[in-house]
Amino acid sequence: MSDNLEETIRVFTGSDIMAEALVGRLKEADITPILRDDEQSGVMFGSGSKFDDQVRIFVRKDELAVAQPIVDAFKAEIKE
Repeated sequence: MSDNLEETIRVFTGSDIMAEALVGRLKEADITPILRDDEQSGVMFGSGSKFDDQVRIFVRKDELAVAQPIVDAFKAEIKE
């Protein structure tokens, strides 16, 4: 595994509404998540995506230990 602390890990894929709810919780824990919305990118740049209506949330590898329990609790609440 890389020692690059800037490496990111995908922790969630879901609708933009669910993603925004999780982002709020992560930010409360001083984690700055990275959102990737390929549908919006496709609209802007004219390409399609296999992740229609899905937003992916990534966190830095060095923040994963703090982020994972938050993500797990969120997923349990939304029954995912």
